[in-house]
Amino acid sequence: MATVRPAASSPVHHSRPNDMKRIAIASVIGTTVEWYDLFVFATASALVFNKVFFPSFVPLVGTLLAFGTFASAYLARIVGAALFGHFGDRLGRKSMLLVSLILMGCATFTIGLLPGYSAIGIWAPILLLTLRIVQGLALGGEWGGAVLMAVEHAPASRRGLFGSWVQIGVPAGTLIANLAFLASSAALSPADLLSWGWRIPFLASALLVGFGLYIRLNTSETPSFEKLKDTSAHVKLPLATVLSRYGKQVVLGGIATMSTGTSFNLMVAFGLTYGTQTLGFSRSAMLSIALIACATCIAMLPIFGRLSDRIGRKPVIIGGILAEALLAFPMFWLLDTREFVFALAGYLLMMTAFAANYGPIATFLAELFGTEVRYSGLSVSYMLSGLLGSAATPIVTTALLAATGRGSSVAWFMVVSALVSAAALLLLTETLKRDLTVSPNATTSDRA
Repeated sequence: MATVRPAASSPVHHSRPNDMKRIAIASVIGTTVEWYDLFVFATASALVFNKVFFPSFVPLVGTLLAFGTFASAYLARIVGAALFGHFGDRLGRKSMLLVSLILMGCATFTIGLLPGYSAIGIWAPILLLTLRIVQGLALGGEWGGAVLMAVEHAPASRRGLFGSWVQIGVPAGTLIANLAFLASSAALSPADLLSWGWRIPFLASALLVGFGLYIRLNTSETPSFEKLKDTSAHVKLPLATVLSRYGKQVVLGGIATMSTGTSFNLMVAFGLTYGTQTLGFSRSAMLSIALIACATCIAMLPIFGRLSDRIGRKPVIIGGILAEALLAFPMFWLLDTREFVFALAGYLLMMTAFAANYGPIATFLAELFGTEVRYSGLSVSYMLSGLLGSAATPIVTTALLAATGRGSSVAWFMVVSALVSAAALLLLTETLKRDLTVSPNATTSDRA
C-alpha cells in the first residue's frame, strides 16, 4: 500500500522567534495551571479533605476514598489521553487545549464551592471524586496538546528547548499549590482553614485559568497539523492506528518515562512523609526543601532541553536516568543525617538528575509518532508512564518502609525503576534529526 507523505510543493513554515516566545509562554502557563489544579487537590487531601469530605467513622466513605483516589488520579488520565488525543488528531491541537483548560478550571473552581459531608452527607465525597475524575480527564488531554503546540511550532534545531518549557508546569504547579496553602495556613487559624480557608486556593485558580485562556486564544494552530489538513492525511481512528502501527513506541516510551514519576514522587510525596514521620524533620523544613528543589528544577529543565538539541535526546535522558539510579542511595544517606543542609543537598542532586531526564522527554516522545496520530500516541504513552511510575510509587514505597524501616529499601526501588526505564529507552531510536512532517507508518487505508 502506498505511503502517505506530505506534498513537496507546500513546505512547513515554523513560527517566528517572537511568536515562539508567546507560544512557549502559553504552554508553560497552561500546564502550570493544570498541574496547580491537580496538586492543590493533593495538598488539600492531606490537610483538610479527610475531615471535610471523608470522616473516618464512615466505612463506606473510606472505601470510596481508596478506590476513587486511584481511579480518578490515573485511570481517568489514560481515558482523557485517548479521548482528547482522538479529537486533537482529527480537529487540531489548539481547540483541545482550550477545552481541557476550561474543563480543568471549572472542576477546580467547583471543588471550592462544594459543601462538606456535614451538609449533604454521602453526596459530598461522591461529588468531590466526580470532579477529581474530571480533573484527570482534562490533564490527560492537556499535556500532550501543550507539548505539540510547542514542539510542532518550533524550528527543528530548538525543539528540545521549547518542549522542555512545557515540563516546567510540573515543578511550577507543585510550587504554587504548596505556596497557596502555606499562605492560607499562615494567615488563618486552623479552625478557619478547616471551615472555609481551604477553598481559597481552589477559587483562586479561576484567575490563573482566565489568564491561560487569554494567552492560548492568541496562539495559532501548529504548522504540522495545518500541513496534515492540506494533504488530507487524517486517520479515522487515531488511537487504533497508533496502537497497531506505533505499539512499540507507546509501550517503550511509557516505560522509558516511568522513572521520572518515581523520582519526582519520591521527593514531593514520600520524601515529605519520610522526613517528618521517620526522621523527625518539621513539616515546614521538609516543605522548604521540596520547594527549593522545585524552584531549582524550573531553572534546569530548559538547560537540559537545549542540551538535547545539541547532542541528542537519548544521551541527555539516559544520563538523567542513570544519575537517578546512582544518586538514590546518597539521597537517603543525606536525608538520614537529619541535618537540613545535607537533606537539601540530597534533594538538589536528585532533582538535577530528574531535570536531565524530564526536560527532553516530552520532545523525544512527540518525535516518535507521525503527525496524524501524534497527539494520541504522545498522550497515551506519557499517561501510561504515570500509571507505571507515579501510581505505583506511594504503594510500593510505603510497603517497603513498613517492612524494613529503612530508607535504603526505597532507594533500591528507585534503582530498579531507573534501570528498567533505561533499558526501554535504549530500545528506541534517536529522534533528534527526525522530520516531523513525515509519517512513514501511515498508509492510505487509514485515511479518512
